[in-house]
Amino acid sequence: MTPTAAPAAQDFDTAQESHTSRDVHAAQRVGDPGAVPPVVTSSQLIFFSSASENTTRFVSKLGREVARIPLFAKDAPLLATRPFVLVVPTYGGTGGEGSVPKQVIRFLNIPQNRQLLRGVIGAGNTNFGDNYCLAGDIIAAKCGVPHLYRFELMGTPEDVARVNNGLDTFWTRLSQTQK
Repeated sequence: MTPTAAPAAQDFDTAQESHTSRDVHAAQRVGDPGAVPPVVTSSQLIFFSSASENTTRFVSKLGREVARIPLFAKDAPLLATRPFVLVVPTYGGTGGEGSVPKQVIRFLNIPQNRQLLRGVIGAGNTNFGDNYCLAGDIIAAKCGVPHLYRFELMGTPEDVARVNNGLDTFWTRLSQTQK
């Protein structure tokens, strides 16, 4: 699988996701006068985790520098400054509706974040059948990046080893294609 840059787009959105006029996305806040200044990160691994903390538990086992997408809209937005891989859980009901967390949509609506996205790792629950890790599939398709790996809930020790090895290989290949 060859690493690719995410294509430019007007806004990250999905057919399964909907926004209301009261949603204020981080893309509008970044750079607006009086806006909460963004939290800037150079981490190559950015993740979102709900209050359940399952995704947090998984990424903490990786032993890598990570940055977390804020849980609450009132929190300062996260702004990536270098290419990264996104770790995202899948939410949702039937048919994939609501699969991509709103916080992740806000994060990807910041053009700089979307442009620096290089891959996605999906977290999910196999009890959701066809919706297992669907958020990763949706983001990968929408942003034109690979869905690198899928793991269930907090992941297993084998998942941790595979993701760490896979990320090392992925970043090495990406650096070689950019020379």
